[in-house]
Amino acid sequence: MSDEAAPGYVRVRLDLSYDGSEFSGWAKQAGGRRTVQGEIEDALRTVTRSRETYELTVAGRTDAGVHARGQVAHVDLPREVWAEHHPKLLKRLAGRLPRDVRVWALREAPSGFNARFSAVWRRYAYRVTDNPGGVDPLLRSHVLWHDWPLDVAAMNEAARGLLGEHDFAAYCKKREGATTIRTLQELSLVRGDDGIITATVRADAFCHNMVRSLIGALLFVGDGHRPADWPGKVLAAGVRDSAVHVVRPHGLTLEEVGYPADELLAARSKEARNKRSLPSAGCC
Repeated sequence: MSDEAAPGYVRVRLDLSYDGSEFSGWAKQAGGRRTVQGEIEDALRTVTRSRETYELTVAGRTDAGVHARGQVAHVDLPREVWAEHHPKLLKRLAGRLPRDVRVWALREAPSGFNARFSAVWRRYAYRVTDNPGGVDPLLRSHVLWHDWPLDVAAMNEAARGLLGEHDFAAYCKKREGATTIRTLQELSLVRGDDGIITATVRADAFCHNMVRSLIGALLFVGDGHRPADWPGKVLAAGVRDSAVHVVRPHGLTLEEVGYPADELLAARSKEARNKRSLPSAGCC
């Protein structure tokens, strides 16, 4: 996966959003399942009248049912295709794409840009309500209902013990050959005037199911089933705990992806490709 477009091609950055309710996640899948990547690639091929499908690279793959407000992707287009179509490409995509996915910006990416590897952080929000009456019907596809009262202060106390660089194996679905070491930069919860609790989760990257597992652990603290130090103990144990539930996807939204200054993009991409390990605790 190169950090530069091949000769004769232009790397284009796309800023986009989608309602994940009716998608089987971001990534294309066998069997004809509907995906965000598939919809955008099909639309690009149609509006540029191309025989070839131009493959998208995304900042962070989202699972089935997960939403995005600030997703970023890139695509490499032949220079002549970009030159011919880019003045009207955004409007044509708006006319071709289904209503649950929108591309908001298309622009030639700076040198060294890679939507996935150049990112320095991803910020998610998870929304939940403990209103005894349930979820506002207009928000039912974006807010989880938790039918126990939640103590937000206790959840924030528990969250502080998870910040920093750790091996999050206890909160991730393990993938062969992939590291589970991540730097959790922010994990905080706020109850709004409407009673909805929004958890902000920001990290350099996330492993599979990490955000939803962290929220599942914090909910157990918030409703009094576990003490505030329990999520930290699970983290330190380093193995999946059956008591940590992966909460449902519909409460989760990718809000924003952060990138460094243009001159640092290539260096960041190279750094992100290195497999990480935690500092050694020392011999013996």
